[in-house]
Amino acid sequence: MEYEVKKFMIGDDVIASNDAFNVIEPLWCSVSVDDGEDQYRKGLEPFTSPQRYVFAICWYMTEVNNGGHDQFYYNSTGLTWEDAMNGFQEIGAHENYAIIRASADAMGGNPSKDRDERQDEMERYEPDFSELDKRYYASEGSLVEKLNAYIKQNVESFYFDGEVKIPK
Repeated sequence: MEYEVKKFMIGDDVIASNDAFNVIEPLWCSVSVDDGEDQYRKGLEPFTSPQRYVFAICWYMTEVNNGGHDQFYYNSTGLTWEDAMNGFQEIGAHENYAIIRASADAMGGNPSKDRDERQDEMERYEPDFSELDKRYYASEGSLVEKLNAYIKQNVESFYFDGEVKIPK
């Protein structure tokens, strides 16, 4: 696989922006959710646990906002479900933890990290996520607040000054 190397600087100015997506930009560019769990885990290795949690939560938010829990689990990003769930617990987003836990339970309790297997689980369990989607949308404002507060409380874990390899 060929890579491009890109330099990132995540400092106080980026952290003060209250934009979690910008704070984890090095992860967006270098951590693959499309190439299976092993590549996902390998891509996360250089980063802190708080960065990893925020990354998974941001993927969850992006997918659920775009197409609900159906889209989150159907797409390759569904492999982040457990990291997002643990991240919600870490940042004190108890409602979001309960929502994603209930969504996982609707998928049999422990959705596969493999996309094809997870899609098969969706067909087998036929989960109805409509109420969970509504609960998520109602909680989103407080979730964003908790996410930004968590980043500020753990600011040292989010500073980044370095290069990452970006798959071409």
